[in-house]
Amino acid sequence: MYPAEIVIPMKEELTENGFQELLTADDVQKVMDEKGTTLVMINSVCGCSAGTARPGVLMAVKNTLKKPDHITTSFAGFDIDAVKKVREYLLPYPPTSPAIALFKDGQLVHFIERHNIEGRSAQMIADNLMGAFENYCN
Repeated sequence: MYPAEIVIPMKEELTENGFQELLTADDVQKVMDEKGTTLVMINSVCGCSAGTARPGVLMAVKNTLKKPDHITTSFAGFDIDAVKKVREYLLPYPPTSPAIALFKDGQLVHFIERHNIEGRSAQMIADNLMGAFENYCN
């Protein structure tokens, strides 16, 4: 598990911008049981997370008219049980972080894996997500 002093500022970058933390498996189950669209950002200490994933997801949420009903985050290597539960919903994809998933009524409809984040700009990630929001969100 990563030290809190490293993780907390990375978590706050999202939570201070309206992302709900999923800290337990029960938190994940509750949000997945709700109707509508749910964005889950699996946060990470990985450099690509800090460099492009978090800024990209924030840019997408701030710059689109169609937004997910629920905007959430969980931290790999820190919110262990919650991330494990999210990953059950991501099967058959292997564990990856950072990662960004969009669910509709608890079903995965769009997924950006780490290898789709590495080497891409925050704007490219935002554009990818805004396209998914346009297709799946009201």
